[in-house]
Formats: sequence, structure tokens, C-alpha cells
Amino acid sequence: MAASLMRDLIIEKLCTVYDPEIPVNIWDLGLIYEIHFVKPAEVIIDMTLTAPGCPIADEIVQRVHDVVMEVEGIESVTVNLVFEPAWGPERMSEVAKLELGYDI
Repeated sequence: MAASLMRDLIIEKLCTVYDPEIPVNIWDLGLIYEIHFVKPAEVIIDMTLTAPGCPIADEIVQRVHDVVMEVEGIESVTVNLVFEPAWGPERMSEVAKLELGYDI
């Protein structure tokens, strides 16, 4: 499967993971910084959280891992939790900003 199609399928799965405190998925919130393909079936995801002290960070990271593993053809997923650069509302998609009432 082409990397671009695989990436689209991964993004589709990431859109099913929601921040528990904000009713917007982690993709539209801008929490996913990078999706790297080491090999066609091996992916590394760099992501952050809206707040570094999130009490359920491990659960969100595990959920990201689990949904990406559901993509046909993916054999290995590594999720790196990073805090540089720091997340801010400017990283959100227009859809997320509209849902949360931000001026765009």
C-alpha cells in the first residue's frame, strides 16, 4: 500500500481519539506532530498533549497506539510523547476552532 494512502488511513483512525476534556479529536486539536514511516509497515508518531501534566497521558498514548495498529498493513507503532514545541490553540484546525468557538 502506498505511504500516502497508509498515512490517510492512520489519520482517519486518529480522528476517532478524543481528548477527554475537550470534545475534539486529537488530529484536529493539532496534538499529532509527525507521522514517520520507518518501513512500510512500521510507523512512529510524535504527539503532544494540551497540558504536560495530563493525568491520563498514558491512556491517550495507548489509545493512539491501538487505533493505528488497527490499520491494515501496520505491524509496529511507536508513539513518542513530546512537549517541544509546546502545544497552543494555533495548532488546531479550523474545524476544531469552530467547534470550540475560537475566532478564525
